[in-house]
Amino acid sequence: MEEELKCPVCGSLFREPIILPCSHNVCLPCARTIAVQTPDGEQHLPPPLLLSRGAATAAPPSDQDAAAGATCGGAGASAAGGLGGGAAGGGDHADKLSLYSETDSGYGSYTPSLKSPNGVRVLPMVPAPPGSSAAAARGAACSSLCSSSSSITCPQCHRSASLDHRGLRGFQRNRLLEGIVQRYQQGRGVVPGASAAPAVAICQLCDRTPPEPAATLCEQCDVLYCATCQLKCHPSRGPFAKHRLVQPPPPPAPPEATPVSTGTSTAPSAGGCRSPGGAGASVLRKFPTCPEHEMENYSMYCVSCRSPVCYLCLEEGRHSKHEVKPLGATWKQHKAQLSQALNGVSDKAKEAKEFLVQLKNMLQQIQENGLDYEACLVAQCDALVDALTRQKAKLLTKVTKEREHKLKMVWDQINHCTLKLRQSTGLMEYCLEVIKEDDPSGFLQISDALIKRVQVSQEQWVKGALEPKVSAEFDLTLDSEPLLQAIHQLDFVQMKCRVPPVPLLQLEKCCTRNNSVTLAWRTPPFTHSPADGYILELDDGDGGQFREVYVGKETLCTIDGLHFNSTYNARVKAFNSSGVGPYSKTVILQTSDVAWFTFDPNSGHRDIILSNDNQTATCSSYDDRVVLGTAAFSKGVHYWELHVDRYDNHPDPAFGVARASVVKDMMLGKDDKAWAMYVDNNRSWFMHCNSHTNRTEGGVCKGATVGVLLDLNKHTLTFFINGQQQGPTAFSHVDGVFMPALSLNRNVQVTLHTGLEVPTNLGRPKLSGN
Repeated sequence: MEEELKCPVCGSLFREPIILPCSHNVCLPCARTIAVQTPDGEQHLPPPLLLSRGAATAAPPSDQDAAAGATCGGAGASAAGGLGGGAAGGGDHADKLSLYSETDSGYGSYTPSLKSPNGVRVLPMVPAPPGSSAAAARGAACSSLCSSSSSITCPQCHRSASLDHRGLRGFQRNRLLEGIVQRYQQGRGVVPGASAAPAVAICQLCDRTPPEPAATLCEQCDVLYCATCQLKCHPSRGPFAKHRLVQPPPPPAPPEATPVSTGTSTAPSAGGCRSPGGAGASVLRKFPTCPEHEMENYSMYCVSCRSPVCYLCLEEGRHSKHEVKPLGATWKQHKAQLSQALNGVSDKAKEAKEFLVQLKNMLQQIQENGLDYEACLVAQCDALVDALTRQKAKLLTKVTKEREHKLKMVWDQINHCTLKLRQSTGLMEYCLEVIKEDDPSGFLQISDALIKRVQVSQEQWVKGALEPKVSAEFDLTLDSEPLLQAIHQLDFVQMKCRVPPVPLLQLEKCCTRNNSVTLAWRTPPFTHSPADGYILELDDGDGGQFREVYVGKETLCTIDGLHFNSTYNARVKAFNSSGVGPYSKTVILQTSDVAWFTFDPNSGHRDIILSNDNQTATCSSYDDRVVLGTAAFSKGVHYWELHVDRYDNHPDPAFGVARASVVKDMMLGKDDKAWAMYVDNNRSWFMHCNSHTNRTEGGVCKGATVGVLLDLNKHTLTFFINGQQQGPTAFSHVDGVFMPALSLNRNVQVTLHTGLEVPTNLGRPKLSGN
């Protein structure tokens, strides 16, 4: 994670990090060293930018002067002098700087003339004019930067952003990252700033040695001044008249001097909160406040501006037309998004670790296999005549080259994968630290950028990235059969094809649903006998003989139409041109105890209207129309119910079972493909082949429940109304494959209930009439 906490400019841990518009971070002191003043002599800029430069040069000092302290107050003497000299000298470096506008985005790019050791381009150093002090040079640099256009370029993505009148203080400070750096240093036993902490606060612009003690602190510029430097660089007039000067804060006490209380605890003051974890748990930290309204805490989050705001910002109307959300809710939402994105990276990291172990095992396999091939080759060559000796050296060279090539490929892949894994792991650890933070506004400042980084990191693990580029096997064999005169043409031939290996069942993908089973398998890795296809075999569910149910190239197969409450055994084997390979291990699959099904929209008549996830049916026609269920039964005992939701004008709905080929445009039971009971509000009849039998008193109405009991063990079909058997057993000698069926017209609506156990408390049958 340490790489995530280092400034891209200085290479050290972040100090006072600020967030650039591109969402990258940089130290505030480093930002002052890479802030660039646009040369006035650059005439290739767009007209609006040239006009703004001319105005900035000709106009008297305005509010831009307020950025003087913020821009160069905290930088080192040499850096500030370099900026001032560059601004004053102008002509020496005007031809080495360029700024390109990119419409209205505020971004651009520049090409300074020097480059720091960390790869970041910085403004060239220009000595101060003769006879002027360093403080005066810094003041001149600040005034020059404030009175003309300035920009800063991100050292990572190389996008430039123009500075407004506030200078670098216009960028938000990344308090969340600052807290994580502090916790990281404390976890390593390093006290932040302990080595550089002075005994007293000193002036940051003083050119004396040692510097004078600080007399004032500008809250807007965040710069300490002695009395002399304050008069020179920060007079209390003009734009600086609005700045607030206060007494400098006392230097921080070292952690060793802080007493540890064992009996009592001190509550944090209302203006601060305790930083979490480690030795810094006793350090108070101020709540973040709005930079525009210093006394107001953040309370809302502007989605359009992607920044936290206070209620005064909303009242002033600046964000009146923007989408605004509660700060806490947005904080939790972005945390959840980041956590979800981290899950994908975490899974890829686990796969990468396993992949690295696999690659390292391949190294040993390649070494062993290479040695085996070399030994075999030497034994064969020694048995040949003297003419074979010259060819032996060539063949050995080929094996060695092949081995070295494979080793190089694997090592390159190991190094590449290790680098990616280290980057992903560092990003994960950094993101986890960010998630632990309890500062909503600070978190939201960087959450969007972190989420994008995590998503980009996950996308780096593209398909095939975790697969070996080479095989540990050597596809080489030596044929010693040819005649002596063909010895000079002797070379390796491709390994003869063998039968494919045993397929590996993927048990995590094998499953059952209702009366169907799904099986998945794959070819073992590093196989050199590819399969042309696979044969899937299944028994009859009663421990009988296996039969082929699928032959093809796919490695995923679903078998429908099996018996409910049955146990099936399945196995698979592969085949190619050399023959059929051995069987895989046998997998045992159990189908559902009870049937879960719905009405089938594909088999129903076009006038049938289904709703409620295909569990409720009605009709748009006054004529009877048929709809079937999605399940098919050929074995076992099955029971389902249909609830009458609507019953108008005394229609005759019919309930029962049917073959898949039943006629769908007339009442169920009128052909020889259906067995049904049709019922009105007073009585019912059983019907098959348009034969009406066993009229029974008792009908249905709104709210009634019709039950259907199909016993394929006894080959009978029985009906129930409201828990009471309706008449005798409706049909006997029922054999074959049946599907639940229903016919109705527009005056009826019913809802299907499935997955029911066979009830044991059903009432006795009603006596049938004529």
